[in-house]
Amino acid sequence: MPLTNAQRPFATLVAGPHLFRPVTFRSVTARNRIMVSPMCQYSARDGVPDDWHLQHLGARAVGGAGIVCAEMTNVEARGRITPGCLGLWNDAQRDAFARIVRFVKSQGAVAAVQLAHAGRKASTQPPWEGGKPLAAANGGWQPIAPSPLPFGEGYPVPQEMAERTIADIVNAFASSARRAREAGFDLIELHGAHGYLVHEFLSPLSNRRTDRYGGSFENRVRFLLEVVDAVRSEWPAGKPLFVRLSCTDWIEGGWDLESSVKLARLLGSGGKVDLIDSSSGGLSPLQKVPLHPGYQVPFAAAVRERAGIASGAVGMITGADMAEHVLATGKADLVILARALLNDPYWPLHAAKALKARIAWPQQYERGDIF
Repeated sequence: MPLTNAQRPFATLVAGPHLFRPVTFRSVTARNRIMVSPMCQYSARDGVPDDWHLQHLGARAVGGAGIVCAEMTNVEARGRITPGCLGLWNDAQRDAFARIVRFVKSQGAVAAVQLAHAGRKASTQPPWEGGKPLAAANGGWQPIAPSPLPFGEGYPVPQEMAERTIADIVNAFASSARRAREAGFDLIELHGAHGYLVHEFLSPLSNRRTDRYGGSFENRVRFLLEVVDAVRSEWPAGKPLFVRLSCTDWIEGGWDLESSVKLARLLGSGGKVDLIDSSSGGLSPLQKVPLHPGYQVPFAAAVRERAGIASGAVGMITGADMAEHVLATGKADLVILARALLNDPYWPLHAAKALKARIAWPQQYERGDIF
């Protein structure tokens, strides 16, 4: 399998710190290898992005990130985690996103969006209100899932999806991809991780179906492969498509790294997916996650080496030196930052100074380039 530009040895690219070398996926080039991770803000009304989302995403574009990805954006209202989650199921949402996309791109960043469906983890309070399931009397709704298995104690039993419902959701992903295209996005990431709908189909712990969407590995990955095909039918051939996977459930008998590598090979060999965003967990409250800085980097390294597809490393990557090491040692093609960029929207500018990379500050902020 030929290497993508992202996978070619870094030495063949331009000189300087690996973190600040450009990377190209299809026809889209990012100015560096820093991606803003999709981070839910729980601050939308009826799924429509507003000024909060403009400043949140815009600040990270001004701050120098190469790829700025909008948070988990749902393909139908029923797929939201909370009533404050974003959507792309109607044109009003598309038009509001277009304004944000224009600004992000005007600052030199690649504008990305993560399309998703929360499945059985839908209909909850925002985290700062406790994150518990919402009762119908408080605006809650009936979640759906591959099988009628609740996420955890106190969560409702989701409605098992009929094959007609599965087809409807696949079509909803395609419609949202069309709206993403119309809004001007450069890149789509599909959310197949963290216990949301796609992940629920993948894991044998949440998928107990006996039809063609359950049982064997081939059946459990069918929904994701159908979603990929549907999205690609509406997404330009010259624009990249990423998939975020939870590379392990952190539970014995669940989805694991071997399954992730096998799936990544399928996604890459078809020529439809360009990068695996290698995360983990989120399927069950019973997970036991050994948290430490860089704890998920080995997943990105395994996917990149064994599946022959570009990978992104995410999870507790905080300092410039750590990010540079991940890239310089060939463990990933992108570093995907969340908390570090919540803490400091200008993390890329500060990282460039720490690594002695010469990059331009926004002209309006040049007087601040003294620290």
